[in-house]
This record gives sequence, C-alpha cells and structure tokens, in this order.
Amino acid sequence: MELRDKTALILGGAKGIGKAIGFALARAGANVILTWYDWPEEAATMQEQLARIPGNHLAVQIDLREPEEIDRLFTTIRGRYGNLHLLINNIERGGMPVVHGEYTPVQWELEMATTLKAKRWVMRHGLPLLKESGGGAVVVLSSIAGLIGRSGPAGLIFNDGYSAANRAVSSFTETWAREGAPTVRVNELMLGICESRHGEGTRGWGLLTEKQKKALRDHILLGRTGNVGEIVKTVFFLLTDATYMTGSVIRMDGGYVLGGESVPPMPEGVE
Repeated sequence: MELRDKTALILGGAKGIGKAIGFALARAGANVILTWYDWPEEAATMQEQLARIPGNHLAVQIDLREPEEIDRLFTTIRGRYGNLHLLINNIERGGMPVVHGEYTPVQWELEMATTLKAKRWVMRHGLPLLKESGGGAVVVLSSIAGLIGRSGPAGLIFNDGYSAANRAVSSFTETWAREGAPTVRVNELMLGICESRHGEGTRGWGLLTEKQKKALRDHILLGRTGNVGEIVKTVFFLLTDATYMTGSVIRMDGGYVLGGESVPPMPEGVE
C-alpha cells in the first residue's frame, strides 16, 4: 500500500509505541492523527516534533473512554481529511499488580473502559469511514496477557482485568475482520515484554527487582525484551505487505508464551 497522502489514526500517541508508529507513518508520507489524553509534557514534545514533519498532521487530546468524544473525533477527521485509510488501535491501561496491587472496583472499571471498551467504540466509528474511503488496514495492538493471564514471572505485570480484556480483544478482532471484509483488513499484533509496553520504560518494570527481571528474560526464548523499532517494522508489514491477511494474530513475544525451558534429549529406547 502506498502511504503518501493516506490518512492514518494512531491512538495513544503521546509517547512510546504509539508515537513511534505515528512518526514512522508520517515520515512515510501519511497524514497522521495522534491522540493523547494524559502525559501533558510528553504530548507537548510530541506535537512540537510532529509539526516539523511535512504533511497535514493533527494531535488531538481526547478521553477515549467517552463514546461522545470518540464521535467528535471522527467528525473532526471527516471534516479535515474526508477519509481514513489506516488505523492503529493502540489504547490500553495496563494496570500492573506491582504498581497497583489488588484491583479495586474503580481500577477494574478503568481497565475495562480503556483496554477494551475504547477499542470497540473507536472501531464502531472507524470501520465505516475506512470502507467509505475505499478500504484500508487496521492493526489492533494487544498483549500476551490474554493468553497467559496472571501466571509465572509475568504475574507481577499482568493483572486479571488486563488479561481478560486482552482475551476479549482477540475475539473482537475476528468480528471486526468479518465486518471490514473484503475491503478493510483487520489484524492483531499481540505483544510480549517490550520496552514501553510491559518492559523497560514502564513504571512497573522499574519496581521489579533484578531477580524478577532476570526471571522474565529467562522465560523468553530469545533471552531479551523487544524494542520499539521491531514493533514499528511489524506494524508496517501488517499495513502494507500482508495483503492476504485479515483476522489474523501475529504474536511478537520473543517466545515468551512457549517458555524458556530447554528441550530435553530423548531417553534411551528399547532395542
């Protein structure tokens, strides 16, 4: 897919993965809309940097937990661009047990509203516009928490609500792929322990002991956490090259789900 003059919406663009994806798309020629809500200092830096990239770009402060605000966002996109070709559904909360401890009712509702419901309402508005624009591609970012839950070394950074929400996201992705077909492809990028997502650069990672961090790395077959550059490359693959993929999941976790255990040799057999 040629990105020049395409319109791309990236959620959670103040910093980290969302910002990196948005800037990469902008540099590839797309007109990007980056949303942000909190992290005002990082958002201000993002807007200054975005303004220096050629193109018709926009940064929008929005509370994506509110369907009315999402409706206004898409009204703005329709009015300014008239189309939408790419969507990176990146919004989440990620309440780490090591940070938040046991869920309170308020924390549970925040998790569901941010990690799950916001993605759903964005897609409700985004898919019709993507179809009207002649088709496009969606990448839904999720977490291996939806597979492993609060277990093993990752039990300190994956909470129950976050895990449940991510399992539901996988179900939603399949529904969205059916609804978008045949012109809009919807795929899921399921992330493991990566910088700024579960790993380095997050509050939770900084609270782990060196022993706990080592246990996480030892559980990853590749022996390390992922980086943002690797995520951006995979997102571009899904947007531009994976033209016969929809409703699919790419698990980008360095082999965490398989575990770090070695394969034992076969025992001696009977002659």
